[in-house]
Amino acid sequence: MKLYNDPEGSKSKDYSGIGIIITNVLVILYAVIDDWDLGSMMLIYWVQSVTIGFFHFFRILLLRSFCTEGFTSNGQRVPETANGKWSTALFFAVHYGFFHLIYLFFLFGIASQGAGAEIADDVALTEEGGIPRGLLSVIGFFLGHGYSFYQNVKADLKRRPGLGTMMFLPYARIIPMHLTIIFGNMIASSTVTVLLFSSLKTGADYLMHIVEHRILQKPPTNDS
Repeated sequence: MKLYNDPEGSKSKDYSGIGIIITNVLVILYAVIDDWDLGSMMLIYWVQSVTIGFFHFFRILLLRSFCTEGFTSNGQRVPETANGKWSTALFFAVHYGFFHLIYLFFLFGIASQGAGAEIADDVALTEEGGIPRGLLSVIGFFLGHGYSFYQNVKADLKRRPGLGTMMFLPYARIIPMHLTIIFGNMIASSTVTVLLFSSLKTGADYLMHIVEHRILQKPPTNDS
């Protein structure tokens, strides 16, 4: 099963993409079964977004060869050196982490406006002695993105991806979360809202998966 055309014409299955869709669908089913509110659902995806940033940070650090054409810092082109790679990775970690800290404050603000329900109650044990479905969702996302990280790093070592493009790509995945936060106070938490947000987030996840393969995993260039 392959839902997009690989730029290299490979016939291998897109297991990472399949995993993204399956994991997101399972989380949506968990939300419907346990009647999660919008705040609870967004917290699950917040953890997923942090996981994406965690793996992306190390993906940048593991680059061997990369291009910085058009990528500048303080008016100067970022050097294609270990120092350039490290400074980019650290900037990404601080910037990405700061935004997610702000998102977390908004998430608890949205959750506190629910019908008296706390996030912990929404993702609690479904039966005594069982495993919280919220925790299963987090584990599923971590394993899925861990596998994708492994595949991406192998591909990066064979190519020469753009460092600037790589740094900015993860932000596109949090656009649905950002929009939901902005309009969260104006939208009543309901099953329809949760399904709408989840569908938007799933689409963004898979879309960015395709973008990463099309943009970052191109054949290596010959320029210096």
